[in-house]
Amino acid sequence: MLDALRQVSLFAQLTNEQLQWLSEHGCELCLVSGEYIAIEGEPLDYFYVLIEGEIEFTKKVGNAEKHVMSFGAGTYTGHELILLDAPHHLVNVRAVKPSYMLKWDTDTFWEMLTTCPSITRDLLIITAQRVQMLESMSQHHQKLIALGTLAAGLAHELNNPATAVVRGGKHLHKIFQQLPYLGLKLNHQQMTKEQLLFLDNLLHSVIVRAETPCDLEDLLAQSDREQEVTAWLDLHNVPDSWKIVSSLVRGGLDTQCLDTIVEHLPPESLTEVLAWLDATLTGIELLDEIDQSSGRISELVKAIKEYSYMDQAPMQEVDIHQGVESTLTILGHKLKGGISLTRDYDQSLPLISVYGSELNQVWTNLIDNAIDAMSGQGQIRIRTAQENKCVLVEIANNGPAIPPEIQERIFEPFFTTKGVGQGTGLGLVISYRIVEKHKGEIRLFSEPGNTRFQVILPISLAETISECHQCQFIPSDNTTMQFIHS
Repeated sequence: MLDALRQVSLFAQLTNEQLQWLSEHGCELCLVSGEYIAIEGEPLDYFYVLIEGEIEFTKKVGNAEKHVMSFGAGTYTGHELILLDAPHHLVNVRAVKPSYMLKWDTDTFWEMLTTCPSITRDLLIITAQRVQMLESMSQHHQKLIALGTLAAGLAHELNNPATAVVRGGKHLHKIFQQLPYLGLKLNHQQMTKEQLLFLDNLLHSVIVRAETPCDLEDLLAQSDREQEVTAWLDLHNVPDSWKIVSSLVRGGLDTQCLDTIVEHLPPESLTEVLAWLDATLTGIELLDEIDQSSGRISELVKAIKEYSYMDQAPMQEVDIHQGVESTLTILGHKLKGGISLTRDYDQSLPLISVYGSELNQVWTNLIDNAIDAMSGQGQIRIRTAQENKCVLVEIANNGPAIPPEIQERIFEPFFTTKGVGQGTGLGLVISYRIVEKHKGEIRLFSEPGNTRFQVILPISLAETISECHQCQFIPSDNTTMQFIHS
């Protein structure tokens, strides 16, 4: 299987260890022409990679099976629906000719995202592209709309940490190759027990210093210390001093420490000792960078799992704040620059009965629209509250007002004020239908600098729709909400 994995561009940047992990956790699959790996409407359970052959996506229209798209060797499928947390396949998938595939189950796929971070960004980019194709053919599958935003956001958010992990791993590989060689060179110095003890204590102290976070004052002073240490290294004829000075200073070595090294160790060992310390400190720094980047990737994977309520029943009692926060994480790349976010949460809110993965599409649509309305500059305020047997989630922004004539049409299917290719006109109508399914309602108030969408939901779906209609939820500034749909 390893040879097959190396043929796939998705896995081109993986290490031998990562490829071995994929091989140990995956299965091979040989298909004859016409054989199906997925049937529309049946549960999904695998992520597939096509090594050889060709597969076709089809969809049943009436009594006919219509061609949707075809893919050749090197492509992959199944990840879109796993990310989407879809309950079943949206299309049929069959082999057009004899084909050879690899597959991983759903649980392994999620583990794959953190084990092999370099593939995560590519998967999400392909997902976003494929979602755009499927939207025009599967508009009734509402989750695909939210997944497009989700995948684009995660691809953006994962770019920096995934790149850092790959870069750090390559550099760390070089460091680990150098350390044994540097250790042997030190061993040739034939140091005394006292000198070896000094070297051991020195290594311990610089490691502790390197792992201690620097405050602002230390960061400002570091440049001055680097100049002083560079001058000292040049004075003592240490080659390539500019390559090692930064790591030595981060390890707490100043000119006084360097003088102490010269006093306690053989003068001819200075270059080897400093090279060994530099490699060790650089390795620690790279490990810290990989740890932080991997942590960020894990945080994003956790957010998408919370967003989709993976491994949970379709209906559950949830913390409404958790759903909003996971959505904010997904859209984090947009909440930067000139956009500020204020949270005004009622922490006493009870758990509410919802279709969790559907409701998060509402937060995605409303928050994403609020961000777009401000063109990169403005404030978003998210407020929650409780009245009687209902809860409120209010998403407000200080962007331009929505004109009255647009307010009247804002929930119409395919109506959008965005440019061609920028909006589908389905986001708000999908949000309305989801809220309606939860026996709730959406209210809108808009004037220049003050636009609010209120989503009002019953705590329990056993309540009647009238419970939400009776709730007032008057804004704190006493402005009047307009009931667009009730």
